[in-house]
Amino acid sequence: MQQAQCAGAVLMVRPAAFDYNPETAGTNSLQRSAELEAPTARQLALDEFDHVVRSLSGEGVRVCVADDTPEPAKPDAVFPNNWVSFHADGTVVLYPMLAENRRRERRREIVEQVADELGFPARRTLDLTHLEATGRFLEGTGSLVLDHVHRIAYACRSPRTHEEALDQWSKAMQYEPVVFSAEGRDGRPLYHTNVLMCLGVRAALVGGQSIVPHDRERVLRRLEATGREIIDIGPEAVEAFAGNALELATWDEALGDCNVFVMSTTARRALGVQPFARLAACTDTVLTVPVPTIERLSGGSVRCMLAEVF
Repeated sequence: MQQAQCAGAVLMVRPAAFDYNPETAGTNSLQRSAELEAPTARQLALDEFDHVVRSLSGEGVRVCVADDTPEPAKPDAVFPNNWVSFHADGTVVLYPMLAENRRRERRREIVEQVADELGFPARRTLDLTHLEATGRFLEGTGSLVLDHVHRIAYACRSPRTHEEALDQWSKAMQYEPVVFSAEGRDGRPLYHTNVLMCLGVRAALVGGQSIVPHDRERVLRRLEATGREIIDIGPEAVEAFAGNALELATWDEALGDCNVFVMSTTARRALGVQPFARLAACTDTVLTVPVPTIERLSGGSVRCMLAEVF
């Protein structure tokens, strides 16, 4: 049976020690250093997190909320999609991560909580964390943007996305890898693929100008061949997290099975009127949620906060 593109459930991790992470700043040009006292920033991040949970639940998306532990401190615990993914065949994948202090986020009890609360049938574990010892990283569905229907894994090269790790993942999961290079306006590699690309059922948000010229046509052709409407987002919109969105499956009493596209209010503003109208025409609902503190200090947005559970 063909796998659906959109999950109807997600894992979210409620942060206990949210903060600016200097260990990730060297490869993430979207991070901004703290202008707030740490306790203030943490409370704002918690408020933003709780609002996202309520908003998703209000749309009928099942949310498993795991609590981060205060010690050891894990400033980016709010982004579980970088260390774990849950697949429709019952596979749990554990990923190799660049920053040493982010490796603390991997906790077996969280995987067990997902299985218990959401009924996820954990049948096998693909553990790639041993690749950290040789400097080969692959940071989950940050590094990978997955077309589950056509079994394609899009990945932009970066210090956090190593081609050998991608090859191992692709062979084990039976996906076709599409590898390319992408850069920000500063000429640095974009740290994660999900910053410039999001795949829904009928639409794809893509920062085409961010893909380097010798890779651009190949990647766009591959996307177009899947039948999705390609909605281009410019470099400024990429920096405002317009590509860091996620479409999820839900159910509505009037509509039955339907989909909801989730993005931040920062991303919504950056998308612009016409691209947003095209996106809205390709889904049932667009949900926008404010996460400005998380975006500024951690350099990630709504999609990074959601680990899909199929």
